[in-house]
This record gives sequence, C-alpha cells and structure tokens, in this order.
Amino acid sequence: MLENNLENAEKPDQLIIYGGTGKAARNWEAFHRIVDSLMSLRDDETLIVQSGKPVAVFKTHRDAPRVLIANAHLVPKWSNWETFHELEALGLTMYGQMTAGGWSYIGSQGIVQGTYETFAACARKHFGGSLKGRLVLTGGMGGMGGAQPLAVKMNEGVCLDVEVEEARIRRRVANKYCDRLVSDLDEALEMALAAKSAGTALSIGLVGNCAEVHPELVRRGIRPDVVTDQTSAHDPLGGYIPKGLTVESAAELRTRDPQEYLQRSRESIAIHVRAMLDFLRAGSVVFDYGNNIRGQAQEAGVADAFAFQGFVPLYIRPLFAEGRGPFRWVAVTGDSNDIIKTDSVVLREFPKDETLARWIRLAEKFLPWEGLPARVCWLGYGERAQFGRAINRMVASGELSGPIVITRDHLDAGSVASPYRETEGMRDRSDAIADWPILNALLNTAAGADLVAVHNGGGVGIGYSTHAGALVVCDGTEDADRRIGRVLTTDPGMGVVRHADAGYPEAVRFAKDHDIRMPSLE
Repeated sequence: MLENNLENAEKPDQLIIYGGTGKAARNWEAFHRIVDSLMSLRDDETLIVQSGKPVAVFKTHRDAPRVLIANAHLVPKWSNWETFHELEALGLTMYGQMTAGGWSYIGSQGIVQGTYETFAACARKHFGGSLKGRLVLTGGMGGMGGAQPLAVKMNEGVCLDVEVEEARIRRRVANKYCDRLVSDLDEALEMALAAKSAGTALSIGLVGNCAEVHPELVRRGIRPDVVTDQTSAHDPLGGYIPKGLTVESAAELRTRDPQEYLQRSRESIAIHVRAMLDFLRAGSVVFDYGNNIRGQAQEAGVADAFAFQGFVPLYIRPLFAEGRGPFRWVAVTGDSNDIIKTDSVVLREFPKDETLARWIRLAEKFLPWEGLPARVCWLGYGERAQFGRAINRMVASGELSGPIVITRDHLDAGSVASPYRETEGMRDRSDAIADWPILNALLNTAAGADLVAVHNGGGVGIGYSTHAGALVVCDGTEDADRRIGRVLTTDPGMGVVRHADAGYPEAVRFAKDHDIRMPSLE
C-alpha cells in the first residue's frame, strides 16, 4: 500500500503524493527504513511511524495494529503553517495530507467517487437529478481536483476545469479523466457552451490561472450553473500558484522569497474568491469543496468569503448520519479480475441500492486502473462489515487470487474534525471539537485494525483539521474475519455516534434502530 501511493504520486521522486505537499514518508532514508522494518515485522509486533519516519518496533500481540502513524501534529498554540515549515526545514516533521501519509491513496478513483456523489447530490437538490445541460466551472487538476472533470461528466454535465500546470491536464486526458486540453479561453468557452446547449456531457481542462480566468468570465457575463474549486489553496506556499507566474517562476520565487510568494498567493486567492462571490450574486450555485479557500481569502481581506457554504453541510451530512462514507478495497496481488469479481458481490449483497449499482456500472465503464486495481463506493454502518467478511470468505475459498486490503478516505463520517469542511456548521456548534477523530483512531486500534493513522491538517492545512485513517487486510483467515467484523463496525459506528451526539435526529434514530448503545441517549 505504501508503494502503491508512490505508483499514483504526483511527484514520486519527492515522495509527494497529492494535495500540494502531502507525502508518504519524510525522506528517502525514512522510506527505505520503513520498508525494511515492514519486511522483517513479526505478527506480534507494531511499527511506530512519527511524521513519516520509523522510530520504533514494539512487541504487542497478534490482534494489535502492525503500523501506527501520527503525522504533522503540533501543540495547538503552535499549530500553524509557519511553525510547521520551520520544523519541516529542520527535518522533524512532514505533511501527510490524508491518505498520502496513511498509505491508503489509490489514485484519482478515490476522490472521483466522492466527487461523483457530491455533484449527484447537487444535481438532485438544484437541477432535478442531473447536470445535463449544466456548466460546472472549477479549478485544480491535481491528485484531488483531477477527479472533477470525470465526476461532472458521469453526472451528464459540462466541466470547465482551470489548471495552471499543463502537465496535470495532459495526465488527466491520458488516463481519460478529462476529454480535452485547451490553452485558449475563447476556444474553451465555445466548446463548453456548445456542449451545454446540446446537452452533451463534456470535460475540458483549460490551461490558465483561476485568479485570471474567473474575473474575465465575470467581466464577459458568463454565468456557470455551478462553481466550486479544488486547487490546493489550503497550502498557499506549496500548493497554490499566484497569478502572473508560470510553474517554473513560481518554484523559483517560492525558494528565493517565501514571504513574497505567500503574499502574492493570498492576493490571488482573494481575487479568485471575489470572482466566486460575483458568480454567487449572479445566481450560480457556489460551494467550497473543502480546500479552505474561503479561510485563506478571509485572511487576505475578503470579509464575506464565507457567503457560500461548504459541500458537507450542503450535500453530504445526511449520509454521514448513517455512518456512510468512502469505503475502498485494493487487490494487492495486482489482479484486476479480483476487483471485477468483488464488484459483482457488491451488487449481489446490496440489490436495493440503485445509486450504488449505477456507480459500479459507471466505474467499470469509465475508470482506468491506477497502480494496484482498486474500487471505492459509499457504504454505511452494517454494510461495511457485511461486505468485508464476504471478501474475506472469497480470499479463503480461493475465489480471489490473494489478499484484499480494505481502507477508506480520511474524509469519513466519524474520523475527522474540520470546521471549514467535514464538521462545518454542526448542529450543536461542535465544529472544532477534535476528540472524535482521536477516539476513532483509539477505537479502531482496540478493534484490531492493521494500520491506524492520525494526522493534522489534511485537506485544509495545518491547524485546521484533525483526522484519522484505518486499514484492514482480508487474508482469508479466521483471525482476519474477527478483526474485519470489529473494525468495520466500530469505524462507521463512530460516525453515527458523532452525529447522534450532535443532535441530528436521523442519526439518533439510526443508532437506536441498529442497537448502537449510547449512554447519553438512554
């Protein structure tokens, strides 16, 4: 799984997987020491990894995690990008993003499915269930944003995705996540508006800077139906490129004068968000897609940056209330037939879930394999354990060629505290309470997950979130079956509990209907 991160990395030579500077290991020496430790690790030992560096192996027991990871944690008073960069320069920490530092990144499919679900929910809420004949304007085509063009197309819409780095668009076109690469705004608009008028699904990657393109679209009176963004605005130094700079000149300025770079970056983010606010006032559906662009813009002086909401309170929270979230599985043998077989099992196990069935059919049609063959779909409490055990039985019987790893995004029902994203606008005002992801990690450790990771800052930047990930291996054994049953119950169960505790009626009902014992509700 660690090596698969690199197989899907944006900058594998630098160990950067996605999301600006999200890394899998602190440096190459640490990477090789991690690999050596894993190769010699016994079944009753646990490897401890501190911000991408292996620091110890302890004798534990067979049901304990094989790996425990903590990334980028700073004492709260010092939990900011400036202090982080100082400590990173000293070689003491690294930014793990979410699945990058938790060894669970599976390429763009991991975010395609969540993005598909989000745009589908947006279409249901605003456009009668489809984006057909609708234009979606967005930015960013990196490890996260690169999923947007395909997700919009899968929802029958037209996507215009603005990305400053042409190589990123070329990569998305090559792997069929995007249809067209265009360098001229007029040409891109002609294509997009023609497809919108014809009701044809189309995705366009436009080489450009959002802080330049978006204001020009406002000036021309173009009103997209939907506007969002997935540039790496959460990291204004390492992830966002100011207007007027090429990728190369940005890299030079970032090294030569980081303070000047930060100032110019935040100025551009402010322009970018002001254009999004102009679209909002013109009648577009505008939402923050979890990259903290509103927070950065507010710091840069945009007083009404939070006039538009984030995607979780708008579209995702009702799913979280049922412990539903991005469930992933990976064929570690590399045999893609194993994933196709498990696709059939998903359809068999949950025959009444038409949204799930439609996703599986679309995934098989549109999504290429990236690195190890993998699949992702949104499953809830009860469903995850049911499906996980079914996979383990298939491994045991020899129906699958070898082990399957089950994991998930850190963006899940009960694994993250992020006031500008997953926990924005909580019913009981508990947005910033970070106990929940820590409890999630502790509980998954007790339940016997094979890997547990806890990170600071993923998705929105250092100091703005705490989140946890988990991984279990289906190797066909009875021991694995017990661990799978426990972990795939406790993990989504924490999502139900977190939302029930916050007073969401649907979560309270769900907890009672599924016999999740909550003393606070008894």
